Amino acid sequence: MPFGLLLAALVLSSERPSVVLIYCDDLGYADIGPFGAKSIRTPNLDRLAREGRSFTNFHVAQAVCSASRAALLTGCYPNRIGIHGALGPNAKHGIAAGETTMAEMLRDRGYATACVGKWHLGHLPPFLPTNHGFDRYFGLPYSNDMWPNHPEARPGSYPPLPLFANSKIIDPAVSPETQSTLTGRYTTEATQFIEQSKDRPFFLYLAHSMPHVPLFAGKGFQGKSKNGTFADVIEEIDASTGAIISTLDRTGRTADTIVIFTSDNGPWLSYGNHAGSAGLLREGKGTVWEGGVRVPCIMRWPGKITPGTRSNAMAMTIDMLPTLAQWTGSKVPQHTIDGQDLSAVLTSDKETNNPHDGYAYYYENNQLQAVASGDGRWKLILPHSYRTLGGQPGGNDGTPAKYVQRRIKQPELYDLNADLGETMNVAERHPDIITRLLAFADRTRNDLGDSLTQKKATGTRAAGQAP
Repeated sequence: MPFGLLLAALVLSSERPSVVLIYCDDLGYADIGPFGAKSIRTPNLDRLAREGRSFTNFHVAQAVCSASRAALLTGCYPNRIGIHGALGPNAKHGIAAGETTMAEMLRDRGYATACVGKWHLGHLPPFLPTNHGFDRYFGLPYSNDMWPNHPEARPGSYPPLPLFANSKIIDPAVSPETQSTLTGRYTTEATQFIEQSKDRPFFLYLAHSMPHVPLFAGKGFQGKSKNGTFADVIEEIDASTGAIISTLDRTGRTADTIVIFTSDNGPWLSYGNHAGSAGLLREGKGTVWEGGVRVPCIMRWPGKITPGTRSNAMAMTIDMLPTLAQWTGSKVPQHTIDGQDLSAVLTSDKETNNPHDGYAYYYENNQLQAVASGDGRWKLILPHSYRTLGGQPGGNDGTPAKYVQRRIKQPELYDLNADLGETMNVAERHPDIITRLLAFADRTRNDLGDSLTQKKATGTRAAGQAP
């Protein structure tokens, strides 16, 4: 190749870094070494943190499966695009054709794209990944517990769980033996995609089915951790991450690839020894307390993100699409999105202002349950009911304990810089902060609605409906 063309190719490569986005399911804030895990070995994630940056103030938009994924992939609060909670096998709706996913955005920029693992944005043909920007797909259409063999499933409550390759079902009834192979097969699919994309930029979205219950580890990891099934599963996910890192090294793609590792929400605490840990954070999955919405996040981008650093910069999954657009030179969607470009915030070695006025936390049927300041310091919990174990232990070996309901009757304010565990309501000390956050909450309700206050939305778009 003539030198000029070679130089142009290198410049183009630097302007279009590849992206590996690893999204775990129900991984708690304190379940990996860089975020405090002591009894689970995660040497590959430790390496990723040494070579990248750990983000200690990274949040999901909603602490449940489908809604969390909708926010990540579209840059929108999930209720803006009609996705709430977790879509079941009988759902007739999913992500609308008019929404723009990360994959569509990057494919338009010339990227090869692959989705490997759990999708959960609609299992019917119009909603599958290959109709939303992904060149290829391998995985489950929804959570692995939406399955007849789950011990908590009522007889006849779930159809057989299918395994997809692209738009075809290759296994109509996933067995327990197949579940134990999923992490390994996902890893093989992911590494093969990287190897096959060596001559062009690529986007790999690896959405692990684990450590969502029911837990399954591959044969080489069963009992390996010496700390129970949950630890076995996390150590296999760590090994999977190591295989991806090694593949990037072997194919010469490390320098021009952004690697992001995070989770869709906090731990499902009712499952006890089959659930992870939120550490010092309050509550877990299915709540707007920090244990539900704050998740571990590591990003590595050689030459752009200073290695071995930690950042407490506030960020949310809705911000990843516009940030990746900036990093890759892609075009953001022309319709309304909620995320902001945080490229400067995430790569800077200095404290950089977050452009958001605030962040909203919805749950249940479009309930606005909390809002936070844009810098992540202040969080206002709005009146609502939430689930909790109430100090009781979780269940054992796949059988969950029962939650109880608690009610927040008046707005509660927490200073997360001083009280990460949300133990001290400081509402009476900071009426000015409450006034500011309530005003943000009102603006949010006017746009996205709020079933708790019977406010109708004006800025939402409908989910896609199957014919």
